[in-house]
Amino acid sequence: MKSFDIITLTVNPALDKSAHFSGLIPEQKIRCEAPLYDAGGGGINVSKAISRLEGTSLAVIASGGPSGEMIKEILHKESIAFHAIETKNWTRESFVAVDDNTNSQYRFNFPGTSISNTEKNEIICAVEGLESRYLVLSGSLREGLSVDFYQKMAKIGKQSNARVIVDTSGEALKKVLETGVYMIKPNVGELAKLIGVEHLEMEEVSDAARKIIAVGGAEIVVVSLGPQGAVLVTGDSYDFVRAPTVAKKSTVGAGDSMVGGMVWALSQNKSLKDVIRWGVACGSAATMNEGTQLFKLADAKRLFAWLKDK
Repeated sequence: MKSFDIITLTVNPALDKSAHFSGLIPEQKIRCEAPLYDAGGGGINVSKAISRLEGTSLAVIASGGPSGEMIKEILHKESIAFHAIETKNWTRESFVAVDDNTNSQYRFNFPGTSISNTEKNEIICAVEGLESRYLVLSGSLREGLSVDFYQKMAKIGKQSNARVIVDTSGEALKKVLETGVYMIKPNVGELAKLIGVEHLEMEEVSDAARKIIAVGGAEIVVVSLGPQGAVLVTGDSYDFVRAPTVAKKSTVGAGDSMVGGMVWALSQNKSLKDVIRWGVACGSAATMNEGTQLFKLADAKRLFAWLKDK
């Protein structure tokens, strides 16, 4: 059985395209600049973020068609190790368009194609045949996968003593909590839904997170507060890190960059305070770049150093 420090799983990857144009006028042809292509999807972005931090991971992906082949080519060029489960249906695409006249960004996300029972079982077998210290289940599910799919994968990870980290939402996240995992990363709205309330004030976040921890849903709950920063909550600790002020160009991939920064820091045996600092630093650094580029290492290091001094 092959062993890796970090394994990420992306069941609904996307070939990300981004382009610039000048002026959005209805019923007129909009001429765009040459597009940039990137490999996207929750787990893939986490692996890319870890690579930016000079770490390593194995990205397990389900991909198919020409778009899937292009994703594999991009990962290969970026020296990111991957194991691909081939799917009959093509991998979805997403599109980010930036209007240079207004600096407005338009994001178009298309749904993932369906996945067969055979392909689903191949994903399960692939993960069962691997060992890791950290297993990251990130991103949306696709048609053909039940809402308890991540829950099943979490059980597999826990059986091999992996620390399971989950970044998803809705019913899929609720099911995962029934099994219990190492860490989850909801935003405030998602956290409210998990404990059955409509709204949470800032001062209520830690108690809400501890309700999940108390029943064994997760050992660590990291709550994303968007431009305000994030909090990391355990059964006996609470760390709030305010997001640094940066010149924002795009929020695409910021959440995945945050997860990547935290998983990398955990794999380096950093303190939990530094884990959340690295998460906020990488997430904030990702907003400084256009399209789907995630972050630059120099920016993440600089922001981490700034946060460390606070």
